[in-house]
Amino acid sequence: QVQLVESGGGLVQPGARLKLSCVASGRPVNNYVMAWFRQAPGRVREFVAGINMDGGSRYADSVKGRGTISRDMTLNTVYLQIETLKLQDTAVYYCAADAGNLVSIRTNASLYDYWGQGTQVTVSS
Repeated sequence: QVQLVESGGGLVQPGARLKLSCVASGRPVNNYVMAWFRQAPGRVREFVAGINMDGGSRYADSVKGRGTISRDMTLNTVYLQIETLKLQDTAVYYCAADAGNLVSIRTNASLYDYWGQGTQVTVSS
């Protein structure tokens, strides 16, 4: 089992850059596919980015070219950096772990086993 704690959210202006952190405890982050999801008010939770045990990554079209998912094994932490933030990036961002496989980065939130509590990101001028 793994526990996940996100941080790094806040109020940012359009065009700014933001880096979110997800600290894992209990198991190493490369024991899972790790992913970031987000949920805006009134919308379903959507996949943003994921990283597998080999370091391979996958991005949603909405952040492709602007988003970077990475991890630091010494800190057992996964990061999501988004450049050139847009108003539509406003959402609660969640870190998740998929215990079902180590390679395939799945985009369906229901397939993920462990979740953090979320961190709010608000993009506004």
